[in-house]
Amino acid sequence: MRGRSPLWARLCLIAGALLLTVSAGSLVGGSILLAHYGGQVTHPGGLGSAAAGHDIDGPLDLLLVGIDERDGNAAMGARADSIIIAHVPASHDMVYLTSIPRDTRVVIPADARTQYRGGTDKINAAFEFGYQHGGGRDEGLTLLAETVSGLAGGLKFSGAAIVNFDGFKDLVDALGGVHMCVDERTTSIHTGWNTRTGQEGEPYNFNAAGIPTTLKPNMRPQVYEPGCSDMASWQALDYVRQRDKLADNDGDYGRQRHQQQFIKAMLTKATSAGVLTNPQKVDHMLNSIGKAVSFYNNDIPLADWILTLHGITPEHLVTLKANGGHFNSEVVDGQSYEVLDATTKALLAAIGQDRVAEFVAAHPELVGDAPGTA
Repeated sequence: MRGRSPLWARLCLIAGALLLTVSAGSLVGGSILLAHYGGQVTHPGGLGSAAAGHDIDGPLDLLLVGIDERDGNAAMGARADSIIIAHVPASHDMVYLTSIPRDTRVVIPADARTQYRGGTDKINAAFEFGYQHGGGRDEGLTLLAETVSGLAGGLKFSGAAIVNFDGFKDLVDALGGVHMCVDERTTSIHTGWNTRTGQEGEPYNFNAAGIPTTLKPNMRPQVYEPGCSDMASWQALDYVRQRDKLADNDGDYGRQRHQQQFIKAMLTKATSAGVLTNPQKVDHMLNSIGKAVSFYNNDIPLADWILTLHGITPEHLVTLKANGGHFNSEVVDGQSYEVLDATTKALLAAIGQDRVAEFVAAHPELVGDAPGTA
């Protein structure tokens, strides 16, 4: 599904941080902010049998999902483009983000609501099977949550989030861009310019499988060289989409790393003094959050979420690499899948047991090794 920008599910925690930080400040009362903006963000349902209880005093796990969805064309379906488990320990002082490779081979449970009989497939297909036959986002998220829960040994989620690409762009615009550090030469397959006319367009031809092949005549692709710089919204969003032409050939693992880095960059910028002391930027940001984030709050009031997560800053966010950030592929019936290695399976178990800090201390190689901001 190449014709549409993928959607990211990385901003649920940023939404909470923004609402909390602003409501705690001197601009306006917190209750007014929650009443005005909170209703734009929260949604019921979406977790099915994977829902945890409604007590958020202990450890918390959230499912963050980005989808590739065709606006105005539900018949095209939607697949989960990015899947992250966000674990908050009982101390509520850290967040550990673990990306699940989109091609992970899993058992997807049956879903009578959308006539899906169940089967073995790539994990990103679970959202599509729930989305079909009128299930929409709610059922897509439910089936995906139940699938991830099964993969992670019965892990239950206290909340989940989906992010809309167009609203996401508005949010980056509201922030005035973000500061990003490119860690490998990245060539865009989506953005380029005609060297004769200067017109923007897709620089590559694609084969039937959606893989970029040759450059189109007179087209020059956008290239992101290693180093740190301020990126406009179109640059940041284009950069974190790429997985096909990364210099280190790390594909979806590279994209996962870049998108995790982007969370830190967004949260750092969103909570900076230059943003929070500007009432116009704050209003623009909070209005953009409502357009970007669909937060399934598991019937827990948004105010409770905000108070629970209020101490989390960019310094308290740790990104973790499934399969150590390397391909662990297996071909079954001619189809290539990713398979979680023993260490990643043990990490998922540690998440369910709320002992991630201990596990990461014993496996420092899992921690994201590129800063994303500097």
